[in-house]
Amino acid sequence: MDDERNALTLNQLDRRPIQSVSSMIERFQAHDATVGVIGLGYVGLPLACTVAKKGFSVLGFDIDVMKVDQINAGNSYISHIDGKEISDLRLTGRFAATGDFSRITEVDAIILCVPTPLTRQREPDLTFVVQTTESIAPYLRHGQLIVLESTTYPGTSRDVLKPILERSGLRSGQDFFLAYSPEREDPGNVEFSTSAIPKVVGGDGTDALRLARAFYDEVVTHTVPVSSLEAAEAVKLTENIFRSVNIALVNELKTVFEAMGIDVWEVIEAAKTKPFGYMPFYPGPGLGGHCIPIDPFYLTWKAREFGVVTRFIELAGEINTAMPHRVVDRTIEALNERAGRASRGARILILGVAYKKNVEDTRESPAFKIMELLEKRGAEVSFHDPMVPEIPPSREHADYAGKRSVPFTEAVVASFDAAVICTDHDAVDYRRLVEWSRLVVDTRNVCTRHGLTGAHVLKA
Repeated sequence: MDDERNALTLNQLDRRPIQSVSSMIERFQAHDATVGVIGLGYVGLPLACTVAKKGFSVLGFDIDVMKVDQINAGNSYISHIDGKEISDLRLTGRFAATGDFSRITEVDAIILCVPTPLTRQREPDLTFVVQTTESIAPYLRHGQLIVLESTTYPGTSRDVLKPILERSGLRSGQDFFLAYSPEREDPGNVEFSTSAIPKVVGGDGTDALRLARAFYDEVVTHTVPVSSLEAAEAVKLTENIFRSVNIALVNELKTVFEAMGIDVWEVIEAAKTKPFGYMPFYPGPGLGGHCIPIDPFYLTWKAREFGVVTRFIELAGEINTAMPHRVVDRTIEALNERAGRASRGARILILGVAYKKNVEDTRESPAFKIMELLEKRGAEVSFHDPMVPEIPPSREHADYAGKRSVPFTEAVVASFDAAVICTDHDAVDYRRLVEWSRLVVDTRNVCTRHGLTGAHVLKA
C-alpha cells in the first residue's frame, strides 16, 4: 500500500507541471492572470503599465515608499510616462503598488526589474538581484513564472537566482518556472514603446520557456526564443557591447579626423547615405545610462573565469572612459586661446547632466566626470538642465546630490566664461545660448544642427 501511495504521489507530481503549465498558458492567453513587477524604475514602470494596458492585473513592488505612494495616488515620477496613464490604470483597478513582498503569493508571474550596477572595482554588483530574490523566496507558491529582466552576465539566473529560490523547498521546472528576458527599454524614444519591441526569452527547461513566451506574446509584438537562460543573458550584453565598441570607434575617429582638420560629424552624415554595410554611431562626451557603460564589464568579468581576455571590449571601454578628459582638455585650451582665461577661477556652465537627451535620468552621466575634472583644474562649475532641476542622490556622485540647476537667462548664461553642452535636450534654446555665451564647447554637434556657428563655438 505504501508503495502504491508513493507511486501515486510521484505520478501526480509528474502530471502536475503539465497541467499547471497548460492552465497557466490558457490564463495568460485570456489575460486572466496577475503579474507582479518588482522594481518600478525606468524599466519596471513602463513594463507594468504596458502589461496592465493589455488587460492583466498588475501589482508593482518597490522598496521606495515614494514610488509606491505616487503610483497609488495616480501620479508618474518619470517624465516620459504621462501621469494620466497611471491615473487611468488605477481607475480600472488593474494597477496598484506595494512594498509588502508577502503579497508575492497573489501573483502568477513575477518579473524582476532591479538595478545591476558595478562595484567601485568595476565588478558586477548583484546585491539588488540577490536581496530581491531572497525577499520573494519565502512567499513562492506552485506554478509561478519568475522572470529576470535585469542585465547581467551569463549564468546569473541559473547559478544565483535558482539556488536562492529553491531554498523555499520548491523546484525549478517542477514547482515554479524560471526564465530570463532582457529588458530593451530606451527611455524617451517615442518610436519604440515597450509593446513594440520584440522580447528575447530563455527558460530553465521547456516548460519555463513555453510559459514565458505565452506571457510575453500577449504583451509585446513578438517573442524571440533562445535555447537557454545563458543565451538570453548573452543577448543583452551583445547588444550593448556592440554599441559600446562602435561608439568607441567613432570617438577615436573623431580624434584622428580632428587632427587632420576634418569634421567627423560631416563624415558620418555622408557615410550613412550608403544603403548597406554601414550603420551610423556618433561621438560624444563619454558614455552614460544604465547599460552601455556597465554591461561590457559584466562580460569581461565573467570571461576571466574561463581564462579569456576580452581585449577588444576593454579597449573600447578605455577609449570611451577617456572622452570626458578630452572634453575638459579642449575646454581648458579654448578658455586660454579664445578667451584668454586660465582654468583656475573660471566659471563654467554645464548644459545637461542627464545621460541622454529629453530624459531626466542621470545614471552614469559623463557630465559628472566632466564637472569633477573641471573642478580639479580650479574651475567653478554650475549646471543647467531643464529635465533635472536637482541632482538626485547616487553613490557614484554623492557630492553633487542636491545641487540645483541654475536659471537659463541671459544674465546667468553671460556670467559664465564658457558653456559646455553635454546633453542636447530639445527644450534648450541653443540660438540664445550661442548669443549669450562667451565660449560654447559643443560635444553633441547640436549647434551645427541648428545652423549656429561662430568663432566662439567649438566642437569637442
